[in-house]
Amino acid sequence: MHFVLSTSFSSVTDLKKIALAADECGWEAMSFSDHVVNPEKLNTPYPYTENGERRWQPFTDWPDPWVMIGALASITTRLKFTNNIFVLPMRNPFLVAKAISTAAIISDNRVIPAIGVGWSKDEFELLQQDFHTRGKRADEMVEIMRLLWTGELVEYQGKHYQFPPLEMNPAPSAYIPIWVGGISEAAMRRAAIIGDGWVTDLQTSEEILASIAKIKTYRREYGRDKLPFSVMATPSDAFTPNAYKRLEEGGVSHILTQPWAFYHGDTQDLAKKIDGVKRFADDYISVLNR
Repeated sequence: MHFVLSTSFSSVTDLKKIALAADECGWEAMSFSDHVVNPEKLNTPYPYTENGERRWQPFTDWPDPWVMIGALASITTRLKFTNNIFVLPMRNPFLVAKAISTAAIISDNRVIPAIGVGWSKDEFELLQQDFHTRGKRADEMVEIMRLLWTGELVEYQGKHYQFPPLEMNPAPSAYIPIWVGGISEAAMRRAAIIGDGWVTDLQTSEEILASIAKIKTYRREYGRDKLPFSVMATPSDAFTPNAYKRLEEGGVSHILTQPWAFYHGDTQDLAKKIDGVKRFADDYISVLNR
């Protein structure tokens, strides 16, 4: 079982020290959430809470994930970097491909982009991207990025994107896996068809395991069941080694968590966060990976 440290709602100024601690004590990866702006008033209800309210407070830090990953990759040696989740169709495919490939090169292939199609129509409109075609465009964007990452002359003729022969370099020296996040039927099917992994939302263990079974069915349907596939889960009810082992037996490869919450609650104190990173490594990571 691998453990991924969630940096959601953390101050950017703390992330270098947290990354160094995680790199030293056995964490597999570090993840970054994604918002470009945070409108004062939402026209689109937040879909992951019962009342439609956001899980974070106003003026929370939301660093650009690829700038942050490039910076942290330069001061760490083994820690990998992923997302929870990067809203792909809110962007231009060429700029995203360039940012991720550059981060892959800088980090010696320690990046795993985890993409989703997003929920905030407000942000899509501000970034001048079509909200209603976001799913289909995301599918094409993944195809385009994989073409561009070859470093060869490539062209593309899709419904939403078309371009003549061109090349993008420098190209990454290894395959970049792409995980797909989301708990809708469309998201799970997308993960099965084009993804190298799936990322849950905050769900119960039973919900996670049921979703994995459904994705396995889709993967068999599309002839992809023999390919490697990861699952990064955020269980709302698993907090012990035995509970994590049960999820691992059901197909979960990575657990996403904020370790300081186990010991200090919802804190913004950097010393307590680093203490949590280290103590969780001793209490859980070392125990489960003996």
